Amino acid sequence: MSNNNSDSIWYALYTKSRAEKKVSEDLNKKGIRNYLPLRRELRKWSDRKKWVETPAISSYIFINISPEQYNWVFEINGVVAYVAHNGRAVTIPDNQIKAMQQTIENKIAFDVESNAITKGKEITISSGPLIGVKGIVKKVKGNRKLYIDISNIGYSLVIDMEDVEVE
Repeated sequence: MSNNNSDSIWYALYTKSRAEKKVSEDLNKKGIRNYLPLRRELRKWSDRKKWVETPAISSYIFINISPEQYNWVFEINGVVAYVAHNGRAVTIPDNQIKAMQQTIENKIAFDVESNAITKGKEITISSGPLIGVKGIVKKVKGNRKLYIDISNIGYSLVIDMEDVEVE
């Protein structure tokens, strides 16, 4: 089952706790295009340290489906619900998914914050691997930050802007 046609739409799914990787794996097996943003973290135990990949946004996974596949995703164990507003699943614009993918693929340092960003000036990155990405600039403790709103689910990707030029 492929869904690379032009009528496919990105949605955010809410998953059971710690089920994100398994849901992504099962969606892949069923041919459902999905994106699970992962980050590398150094985890410490009493006897060792280890680098592990963890979901950047806990209990969320993004899927790209056609309208006909909308109810089909509930056949995947671990899927709880679509992220919705006023009873309707919210869509995620393609450019916001691409911004997350480019940030992670290019190993750019980022944080995820769970509040909507409303203050600041909208800018466009004019150099570097994220060229063309738009976001909202905020000054945080003297560091330049770019906030890329994943607006429909109330999260923002926060990128360090030390060596990047903006317009």
